[in-house]
Amino acid sequence: MNQQTALLSIEQLQVCIAGRPLIHGLDLQLRAGQILGLVGESGSGKSLTALSILGLLPRGAQRAGRILLDGEDLLTKSERALNAIRGRDIGMVFQEPMTALNPLIPIGEQVAEVLRLHGGLARRAALARAAELLERVGLPAARFGLERYPHQLSGGQRQRVAIAIAIALKPRLLIADEPTTALDVSTQAQILELLRRLVREEGCALLLVTHDLAVVAELADRVAVLREGGVVEEGAAQSVLSHPREAYTQGLLQHSRLPRQAPRYGDRSDGADAAPLLEVRELVREYRLGGGLFAKPTGLRAVDGVSLTVRPGETVGLVGESGCGKSTLLRAILGLDAPQGGEIRLQGQVYTGREPALRRRVQIVFQDPYGSFDPRWRVWQLVAEPLHLLGRMPDPAECRRRVGALLEQVGLRAADAERFAHEFSGGQRQRIAIARALITEPALIVLDEAVSALDVSIRAQILALLARLARERGIAYLFVSHDLAVVRAITERVYVMAQGRIVESGATQEVFEAPQHPYTARLLAATPDLERALAARALPQPLVDLAEA
Repeated sequence: MNQQTALLSIEQLQVCIAGRPLIHGLDLQLRAGQILGLVGESGSGKSLTALSILGLLPRGAQRAGRILLDGEDLLTKSERALNAIRGRDIGMVFQEPMTALNPLIPIGEQVAEVLRLHGGLARRAALARAAELLERVGLPAARFGLERYPHQLSGGQRQRVAIAIAIALKPRLLIADEPTTALDVSTQAQILELLRRLVREEGCALLLVTHDLAVVAELADRVAVLREGGVVEEGAAQSVLSHPREAYTQGLLQHSRLPRQAPRYGDRSDGADAAPLLEVRELVREYRLGGGLFAKPTGLRAVDGVSLTVRPGETVGLVGESGCGKSTLLRAILGLDAPQGGEIRLQGQVYTGREPALRRRVQIVFQDPYGSFDPRWRVWQLVAEPLHLLGRMPDPAECRRRVGALLEQVGLRAADAERFAHEFSGGQRQRIAIARALITEPALIVLDEAVSALDVSIRAQILALLARLARERGIAYLFVSHDLAVVRAITERVYVMAQGRIVESGATQEVFEAPQHPYTARLLAATPDLERALAARALPQPLVDLAEA
């Protein structure tokens, strides 16, 4: 690509933090109207590269090289000059919109703030323009008033607000850092199509930072693969993803191609005749909303007559869009919320979460283990915490012994028991969370989006670990996820949930191959698929490929 035609040109970028080089000799170029996918494992330097462009690196970070935006070197700009460029010339969409949005300010005011600070608009004009922008990203004022706060919106809706802020001043460069990681497949498809449309209509460039190669295959014109702070392979997306030259890229693609059928462990010939380990019967969970001195509260039935079973040693999936009731159902299964109707049975006994002998038999692994860890505790304390469910807490020496043995089982070292959670990577923290779930020797582990935030190679390791534990310990899993490819790869049966009800269930392979409900078919169609995207790219294209122009 000719440097003179590049909107963004990164030349020999180097970034050091605390004297440690994290990016070295990185070169990238991006043209207007083009989408560049920046991929690689956690720690490869993807987010650091994006933050370097904006000048948002941690305090004390040192940069060298050049970052040219239309020929102007951003590394030579003062903080005041960069403040004028951020938002006006470069827009940023962060991974977690809830942390990027101000929880105390209505969404309309947050979008208008950009227009007032950078565009010089008066408040009324800025709010009117904010309404137009929110409608453009799918949040019309008639349904989503400007006065709503971020916590009153779903994850996908909050991401749309973040995108409206990023495009408010029609920036020439848009950076999206893992913009769809925590979203369900339908919302993810909508956000990706929105980004594609913005590039097409505005002619801006998009730098898409992601670990999801299927998303890159569907959206990007070009792809750059990062490893340990350097680009190992770059080129047209079709070429790199179909015929990778580097072994590292080949490994990423291999990890992205999950099996299309889950393995089976042990003899399941008794199948339907086996007594259920977990049985949920016609469960109802309703919330009371609103109400006041003169108004009656309204009822929201989040779980409406749901029934499901998990047999011993079985892996069962639960899928559905955000807001379908999955989390509410999990809270009831874990005994955290009392249902208004139906019942839950664990090992044939009525289970409410207050039965100590049963409570130890079900554990959970959360999506973000770091958020569920006390940062002041050492690993042995974190893992040993559930031992109080056994009735008698062992002494510290015994706790350390048990924890050390479990850490080795999940692929860590016994010596790691004395470290703190912040000293581990995301994948290692998820292994610690799995060890904590195993400490009481449960019969059932609930996995709530346990691998959705991990890069493809770490995800493959965690899924292999879960499979090994199922094989060796006979543990049953209830796997809750919006990633249908993962659900297909590891579960034997699946339940599809929509608007508080189970709309389809059955053997995973049968449901995915021939869905009977339109909702299931829509979820499957919205799921990014690497092979499908590459096959579509291989078809003759009527338009000139910007990547090769």
